[in-house]
Amino acid sequence: MPEEKNLGLKDVISVSVGLVLATSCLISLGQGAGQVGELFIVAMIIAMGFNMITMATMSELNALMPGVTGGLAQYTLAGVGPVPTIVLMVGGYMISNILSSGVEASIFAYAMGEVLGLPIPNYCWSVMASVVILIANLRGVDMFAKMQDIITDLLLGSLLIMGLLGALKLGTGTVVHQPAVMHPKASAVVPMAATAFWLFIGAEYAIPISKNVKNAKRNVPLGMFLGLGIICLVQSVLVFGFHHYAKWGALANSAAPHLLYGYALLGKPGQIWMALVSAMAVLSAQNSTVQGLSNIFAGMAKTNLMPQFFGKTNRKNVPVYGVVFVFAAILLCAYISQDSSDKISFFILVGSVFWMASYIMAHIDLLVFRHRLPKAPRTFKVPGGVVLPVIGIAGTAFMIANISTDPVERVQILALTGVIFAILFVYAVIWTKVKMRIPVFKPVPMEKVMAMENTLYYRIRKRRGIWK
Repeated sequence: MPEEKNLGLKDVISVSVGLVLATSCLISLGQGAGQVGELFIVAMIIAMGFNMITMATMSELNALMPGVTGGLAQYTLAGVGPVPTIVLMVGGYMISNILSSGVEASIFAYAMGEVLGLPIPNYCWSVMASVVILIANLRGVDMFAKMQDIITDLLLGSLLIMGLLGALKLGTGTVVHQPAVMHPKASAVVPMAATAFWLFIGAEYAIPISKNVKNAKRNVPLGMFLGLGIICLVQSVLVFGFHHYAKWGALANSAAPHLLYGYALLGKPGQIWMALVSAMAVLSAQNSTVQGLSNIFAGMAKTNLMPQFFGKTNRKNVPVYGVVFVFAAILLCAYISQDSSDKISFFILVGSVFWMASYIMAHIDLLVFRHRLPKAPRTFKVPGGVVLPVIGIAGTAFMIANISTDPVERVQILALTGVIFAILFVYAVIWTKVKMRIPVFKPVPMEKVMAMENTLYYRIRKRRGIWK
């Protein structure tokens, strides 16, 4: 019996927004606005444009290979082969997502500790939030989507109200008189676009649920585009609110600019409100991460790119081992980064580089398929030929090169990511030769990759001794 398609456009928007609207984004938003003022909105629009190009690319890839569980992993396997797939997916998705979700949990725990001051370790808040996410995701895609809808509505509504109160000068705090723009030169926008890029990363998490979406060929790309537009609008309103109630310099130097703004706007109630926003943000982001990563791991397990236990599901058809693994890894990262704003900031930037590298690979996959399969049927196609994917590659590479305004930190970030990629490359070559027994850089035919969705494919190859 075919799987019931019970998710709609609103669910796609909720999932797209869910991972993007995270507490780390509120920190990047406050610090970015603190450096250039309202001019940061222009940088946000530029970054949103690049991310929309990436979402268009993802939509065409999904149209070429509809319903594959692993998304980008399977696109890359068919496009450029197993080694780049393992390197980019483990680095670009597993590491970056787990790092970002771990620091999200740390930021949330810090906010709750600061506001409530209860006699418990801050880390307990991270554990409690993660357990809620674990239980919800083990209940299946319906529970995940329902929870995501509620959290996203509350999160967007809260941020919009807080932004409007500030933008319209309706807060109870003292209105600050300061220039709208800190650095009026257009050149100030260029380096800030890299900071703004993080504000829109993750909308593609709607792809893994596409097999459960009604009219997916329309609702999945439209939902991702609308999600990015909604995020840009809400965050722009917040920047206008920052202008009236928070000193730009204080925002730029704050480890928790959202709490600073909440207190300046409404006093202690505003700070508590923003702490609740942090709670909703960590639930939203972590919910999307656990659901999305576990499905991606399941897809990679089906193609023998990862150990087979990641593909095993419970009676709700949930990849249970993947869900538990991501849950545990997030808690570990949260423990390492707890109560350290420097570690949190550094981990966010490292994760951003890995994630952007995976976006570049998505564009490369599309260019390969455009050349190899120009007449293959597509329910969605990126307009303008190869122009937009090439612009996407160039723009994302520029973001990586300008990942930090501090040259020392930039070198440290690029050096660390380079070392990790090198280690992953060695691992990928060994895994491909020993476990998969296929050429390391030879693309797997698309029809074979799609056939791997059937568990019989692996069983037959294992029985024949082709895969161990």
